[in-house]
Amino acid sequence: MTDLARGKNDPIDPIALSVIWNGLLSIAEEVGSTLRCTAFSEAVREAQDFSTGIFDRHARLIAQGNFSPGHLGSMPYVVKSALEYHPPEGLKPGDGILVNDSLLGSGHFPDCFLITPAFLEGELIGYIVNIAHQIDVGGAAPGSQKVLGVTESFQEGLRILPVRVVRDGEFDPDMLRLILGNIRMPDKVRGDFRAQLNANTTGAERFAAFFQTYGQAQLDRAFEAILDRSEERIRDVLREVPNGTYSFEDHMDDYGADTPPIKIAVDVIVDDDEITVDYSRSSDQVPAAINSYINYTRAYTLFAVKVFLDPMLPQNEGGIRPIKTQAREGSFFNPAFPAPSGGRAALQIRMFDAINGAFAKVLPDRAMGAFSHWCNPNLGGLDDETGQSFVVYDLIFGGYGGRAHCDGVEALSPVMNCANIPIEVQETQNPIRIHRFEMIQDSAGAGKYRGGCGVRKDVELLNSTATLSLLSDRHRFQPYGVFGGQPGQLAETILNPDGAAEALGSKEMREIRQGDVVSYRLAGAGGYGDPAERDPAAVRDDVADGYISRESAAKTYGVDVD
Repeated sequence: MTDLARGKNDPIDPIALSVIWNGLLSIAEEVGSTLRCTAFSEAVREAQDFSTGIFDRHARLIAQGNFSPGHLGSMPYVVKSALEYHPPEGLKPGDGILVNDSLLGSGHFPDCFLITPAFLEGELIGYIVNIAHQIDVGGAAPGSQKVLGVTESFQEGLRILPVRVVRDGEFDPDMLRLILGNIRMPDKVRGDFRAQLNANTTGAERFAAFFQTYGQAQLDRAFEAILDRSEERIRDVLREVPNGTYSFEDHMDDYGADTPPIKIAVDVIVDDDEITVDYSRSSDQVPAAINSYINYTRAYTLFAVKVFLDPMLPQNEGGIRPIKTQAREGSFFNPAFPAPSGGRAALQIRMFDAINGAFAKVLPDRAMGAFSHWCNPNLGGLDDETGQSFVVYDLIFGGYGGRAHCDGVEALSPVMNCANIPIEVQETQNPIRIHRFEMIQDSAGAGKYRGGCGVRKDVELLNSTATLSLLSDRHRFQPYGVFGGQPGQLAETILNPDGAAEALGSKEMREIRQGDVVSYRLAGAGGYGDPAERDPAAVRDDVADGYISRESAAKTYGVDVD
């Protein structure tokens, strides 16, 4: 908060500003904790695939909870779009607006935003917003994230343009019936919707009490100070970066069997106190559900730029002002509706990796090797015992790339702030058995500072049949190393690894049967710096921990471990 509390001739006392700022963060975090503690699905309760934000009465993002950048970066545009459908003067206490549209929202239908106006004595004072990834919203496959064979967004499930689903503090029963009648998991989605409403109601009450305590006039001054100082800080940091255009290219595997790779190309243009990230040289949009609508592209661009410039700076309307995101219309990162996009989650790390590669040319001490990517499979069908639908929504995270001063960490969520879902929860909720969940030896990219290891997770189906929708990458293009660091080992997905092993594509869809085992194996992350410069003691520690083998220690690092 020190950066926000500095400055001369301020219209508000710095101590008061600091107290107000931390109060806003507290409200945003309480909204998140309420949502997490009352949610029904593993996606929200365990994987923490949700986010929260606080907006002032002018629909400007003031503060956010410490949650997913893909949601938070989209939120300002979602709120403004929703208010075009529902102007503020028509809103009442107890209202709630729901939207999940890919173009207006965060890029795919499972992400459902609930916008709740906050009032004090009949006057609109702001908006409490949360977004939760719903475990299913209909469409062609369980989990609503099928990539292959989906050629337009109308095949992806229920599309909700901004609609007032909450009145007088309760869901409209007809609207709720319409939504739940079009999805596979109505009980879990109903529970998560209720959790979203609980969370926003709590936030609106706290926000009203906040205004009673500090008053409209003082809070108006505080909000302006927060936004202006955030903008000033990021502009100051930008002025320290040499002007120029810094470019980088990488590739996604493909968008289905016998399809070409998808080029990810960025040009990072620094011009004094402004920065533009341009994706226009990337591939055209593709006829599969993996395109990135512009709001999602903006979201991870804002996050990546902020990480490199000042990771401790609050993300709000002020901090966003100097950062511009652009991509030609019809490109992979700015597709034209109705391009499908259900699997766009696979892109978040790749956008960050591309921007990281560009910044490595001008800010080497802040760059890192490429992430190990991640895996977001959905496995679903009808449960043999209950006759009800089930969806195994999974998040599997590998390693971070090596950095300028340390190794990449293991099995930690990259850039999205979610979590690996506990095995016990998945086995209790679904007809599956998990045989392995372990790090992959010798998968990390070598370097002075090595990358994090890939992760292996083997899942057996106990049900008679199920539909598997894969969403991963790095099966063909290794996570790159930087400054002499080596790339990480490629990812792979194997069906029945201990039997008639069959390699699956990273976006493949497959019907599997009882007893089949799917082995998800994530790539290793890229290394940083020349492996010859690695401390031999660190190599011996890695062997002791099982991260690398004795053979690899000798061959790659020249260190004999007895």
